[in-house]
Order: sequence, then C-alpha cells, then structure tokens
Amino acid sequence: MTERQMFALLNLLWRDAQRPEFLWQVLALAVSLALAWWLARLLRARAELQSGPEHGSLRNFGASGLKRIRFPLLALLLVVVCRLALQHFISVSLLDLAVPLLLSLALVRATIFVLRRAFAPSGWLAVSERFIAFVIWLCLALYVTNLDAPLIDLLEQVSFRVGKQTLDLWMLLHGAVTVGATVLVALWLAGLVEHRLTQAAQMDSNMRVVLARIAKALFSVLAVLFSLSLVGIDITALSVFGGAFAVGLGFGLQKIASNYVSGFIILLDRSIRIGNVISVDAVNTGIVTQITTRYTVVRRPSGTEVIIPNEYLVSNIVHNQSYTDSRVSLTVPVQVSYATDLDMVMRLIENVALAQERVLPEPAPKVSLTAFAESGINLELGFWINDPEAGTGGVRSAVNLAIWRAFREHGVEIPFPQREVRLLGNPPPAV
Repeated sequence: MTERQMFALLNLLWRDAQRPEFLWQVLALAVSLALAWWLARLLRARAELQSGPEHGSLRNFGASGLKRIRFPLLALLLVVVCRLALQHFISVSLLDLAVPLLLSLALVRATIFVLRRAFAPSGWLAVSERFIAFVIWLCLALYVTNLDAPLIDLLEQVSFRVGKQTLDLWMLLHGAVTVGATVLVALWLAGLVEHRLTQAAQMDSNMRVVLARIAKALFSVLAVLFSLSLVGIDITALSVFGGAFAVGLGFGLQKIASNYVSGFIILLDRSIRIGNVISVDAVNTGIVTQITTRYTVVRRPSGTEVIIPNEYLVSNIVHNQSYTDSRVSLTVPVQVSYATDLDMVMRLIENVALAQERVLPEPAPKVSLTAFAESGINLELGFWINDPEAGTGGVRSAVNLAIWRAFREHGVEIPFPQREVRLLGNPPPAV
C-alpha cells in the first residue's frame, strides 16, 4: 500500500464514519474480534487437555508459538471474511485498515515469543514484554499503513547540535531502537556462548564464568558501537562521555571498580571456586554458591546467604577448607573419671568414631590425653571428614551420642563437678 493509497483510505474512512452504514463495519469488526477471542480460548483449552510429556520439543515449540498468534490470526481471518461479504453492499474502509493492523499484531507476538525462547527466563523481559510489543506493533503499523514518512519528516525538523555533531529527534529515536535491537542480538549471542561453555565439562568452572562474562561485555560494547555507526552518529563524540565516566570512576566509583577487578582476580586465579567451603572472619562460614564480578554468595549451614564484596575476599584472610583437599579435621572433647581404664576407653572411643558413616578410616580417628582436670581426665577425639559442605554439627552430635551409648554399655563414668562441705570447730547447738 503506497502513501497515496493510504491517505485515500483514511479520507474514505473519514467519509464513511459520517454515514449510518459505518456502524455495520464497527459491528462486524467487534463481532469478529469477540468471536476470535472466544475461539482462541476454546482452542487453548483443548490444547491443554491434549498436551503431554510425550510430545517432542519441536512440537511443543510450534504449539507454544501458535498459541501466541492464535487470536490475531483468527481475527484476521474473520475480518477478511466479513470484508468479502460486505464489500458488495457497503464501503469497508474500516475493515481494510484493520487487516494490516491485525497482521502486524501477529508478527509482533511471534517476535516476542522468539525473544522469550532465545533468552533465559529473566525479570526484565517479563516486565518489559508489553512495552516492547507495543513499540514493535506501533512501528510496524506505521510502516504498513505508510504513515511513517510524514512522522519521520516531522521528527527530522527538530534538530540541535552537540559539539560538531548535528542531531535530530528522528536520529535519536532511530539510534535508541537500533541500539536496543543490536544489544538484544548481542545478548542472545552471549547466551549461546554461555550455554556452550556450560556444556564444556572438561573446562574449569571459574574459567567458564570468566569467558561468559567477557563474551557478554564484548558483545554488548560491539553492539553499541556498531549500532551508533549505522545510525550515523560519530563515535568520536563519545570521547567526552568516556572521559567523564573515567573521572567518575576514579572518584565516586572506585569501590565498585575495585570489586569488579577483584571478582575477575578471584575467577582467574581460582583461589575460591563454586562449591568450596570457606570461612571469613571465623563467623561467615559456608559453601560458595555463586561468584559474580562484584560479589560472592556464601550459603551458611543455617540456610542464610551472605553476600560478600569481592574486594573484601581479596584483601583479607579467607579460610578455604576445600582449596586443594576437601578433607577437614574435627575434634570432640571427652572427660572420664580418674578410676577409668584409659587404654580401654581410648580404644573404645576410636572404634565408636570409626563406625560412623562420615568419619574417614584414613587418617584413622585418634584419641589424645590433653589434661588432668579438677573433676576428671580430659580426652580429645580427632577425626577427619571429606564432606564439610554437609556441615559439621551433625557429625559431632552423632559421634557424641555414640560415645555416650558406648560408655553406658561398658559402665564408664562421665564425671561432673561435686562439692563436699566440712564444718570445722564446735557444731552449733541444736534448736
């Protein structure tokens, strides 16, 4: 449809709107939309009843895509039928205008569906899906109806200068759309690279994260520079913004920049890896579940997740319990009375510890005599485990409970503080 034909259609639509027959077009369009909406819901309900896990991924992809464009396609079909039926009796200018708009709506929904399939599930896409769909539909509708040329001419008349570069509203709008589209393509390519890296089991996990971060940043920068060149904006004009960003980074964003640099250092030198059991300040002890370029997430045994800035991990002492070896030594204190056979008790404690599932047989559990205390003899059981990520409280409790049961079975006494009170001198008279 040319621009002249489009304006002729709009003029005809304006003339038809002033006639009583125009209500028949409005009624036909409303009935077509309502009937298409009802049929789309009916077909969706039948598809949900017939869906099952036996369908392949390709068939599910096609069914999901058809569900997204079912309503506009049905509405388009019904509108075309109504137009063919009414064009012999009345003017159908409104239905002629509705056909390209419904076709563009189907294309928009198909595009949004492809975007949702191309990118991983994320909050930004779910929130901005309606806005993206509206912008794409508006641009496509203007292009199909040939109303884009007058609008572009109007936007180009509003111009201003930025340094030596002359900009106008159309260039800025075109640049924003082009940058957004190219960045989406870049993020899609970065997602493909990240997906391929996650399948490389022979590569170190930290190296996979580093390469994925670098690929995403590199694709994003190249997309922005390429899109600005397509629009016609001189890239050298960004030197001013680059200098201002560098100054701001040096003064106000130095902590953030330090965390980002520290994040890449941690990922590259592999001092801390995902799955390591670390202890920071002897308080924050847990498993490393995530390493980003700004912070590291440590999940404590209680279930609480601690977010630690990467700069803190680089500049402070970190106890990594599984850096080169996942085995960890634990100790359990035990006290027995002075009348106990120490050789028998020490062998009994070692055998009890060795019978526990999480206690390693090599190095073997060992009992040491640490002190002759006031109430009894202090012993200390030392043993090793190789799964500190499962926590240490459970294995300590199991060992203590097994020792108590063994002591009760063999008649070994666990002492407790006792006091004797002696009265010196003459006793007080009885009352």
